[in-house]
Amino acid sequence: MSESITRNSPPEFLESVLWSCDQPLPVRKDSNRPYVTLTFAQSLDGKIAGKGGKQLILSGKESMVMTHWMRSMHDGILIGIGTALNDDPQLNTRHLPVTAHRVSPRPIILDSNLRLGLECKLLKNYRQGSAMQPWVVCSPLHAEDRDRFGRKEALEKAGAKIVEVPSHNDLISIGDLLPKLYNLGIGTLMVEGGSSIIASFLAEMSRTCDHNTHHAVDMLIITVAPTLVGDDGIGYGLGGKGVRVSLAPSPRVGSESDCTQISSLHHVHTELMGRDTVFACKLL
Repeated sequence: MSESITRNSPPEFLESVLWSCDQPLPVRKDSNRPYVTLTFAQSLDGKIAGKGGKQLILSGKESMVMTHWMRSMHDGILIGIGTALNDDPQLNTRHLPVTAHRVSPRPIILDSNLRLGLECKLLKNYRQGSAMQPWVVCSPLHAEDRDRFGRKEALEKAGAKIVEVPSHNDLISIGDLLPKLYNLGIGTLMVEGGSSIIASFLAEMSRTCDHNTHHAVDMLIITVAPTLVGDDGIGYGLGGKGVRVSLAPSPRVGSESDCTQISSLHHVHTELMGRDTVFACKLL
């Protein structure tokens, strides 16, 4: 069995590109948002899910365990409602060795209209005492939103904490979300997806680069699996626009092209995890 699967501490490269449990967080220019790690697994043709958003098991065992170690190194883990409904994930660290010190992050679900199921695993695990309380982030509630108020009450009774954050076009504002989470005690945030969430964070990265303001993402860790999904698979474009991640600076950032390009990505490390290749890049 691979040593990366059985070891009782995170892979060395994770501790080098992020931090070890006994070291302080990297220093950032701003102090009003969490340290954000955006991470996901994709196929060689850039797909992260199957047709209609169907869950794909792209990661091999070694990189799956690595992802669970990464979870243990963050205060919170964030997904979108699409992933929550399609995959019914647990967002814990169950794949770590039984002899390891397992620490699961707080689940955070972006769910503008409060569609999360009352019997999902995240809420069941919390009610059973085996997981932290999930936070469900929604757009602001108004007096006329009777249906949403009813869903809010039902989710709270099922165990969720409801967090209201401004939204635009029914999408939670990433720029407003991050300071809110920071003020609620989330110092480190791992963003796992799905496609709309990934695209939203990448778009926010581009927007903040273009306006010379602070970035929304500190570290980008992508696992590439040696498989092809095909045209029916789902990538991480948003609203018909793709998001191109480039390691080379480009003068066209913010231009009206078909893709939003993100400049100033610096390659930090490449690691082979079993059959998969893991790339770590930071935003300068």
